[in-house]
Amino acid sequence: MRIVLIAAMLSLVGPSVARDRDRPWQENMPKQFTLNSHSFSDGESIPKKYTCDGEDVSPELHWTDPPAAKAFALVVDDPDAPSGTWVHWVLVDLPGATRDLPEAAGKRAPLPGGAQQGKNDFGKSAYGGPCPPPGKAHRYFFKLYALDSKLSLKEGSTKAEVEKAMQGHILGQAQLVGRYGR
Repeated sequence: MRIVLIAAMLSLVGPSVARDRDRPWQENMPKQFTLNSHSFSDGESIPKKYTCDGEDVSPELHWTDPPAAKAFALVVDDPDAPSGTWVHWVLVDLPGATRDLPEAAGKRAPLPGGAQQGKNDFGKSAYGGPCPPPGKAHRYFFKLYALDSKLSLKEGSTKAEVEKAMQGHILGQAQLVGRYGR
């Protein structure tokens, strides 16, 4: 009796799983695409040049296979900071045709296509490289969002303002993680 009941339950699960794949809500899920850097590999150490112990310039970034986007937004943060997540860079309204950022883009103005830099936790509208206290290496998340529209925020917007403005507009996301310790 138990075997028959289990077999009947499994036959019900199979078709429902197939139907789940066809549900329209899944079409609205953000597409994953690829974010890389010639400066460091995903999960590896960020060279000193890109930190407060070096030149403190942003690393080169490039991405492939994003969805058709009107704009991109970039957030770089450190969730391992002693005071909570520390924001190192906020960049919005990169044109949708953009596929890379050159080294030191976070220190240059103007940015491509009218892109704007938001305020980081160092209090600046620019890139601020890794600068952890001595101890265990921290993780630095470079998160790139493909958006269906420009955000048109003012220069110096915070990460929280950018995340709020992006709600309902994210078509895809890519991530690159680097590590740095002292």
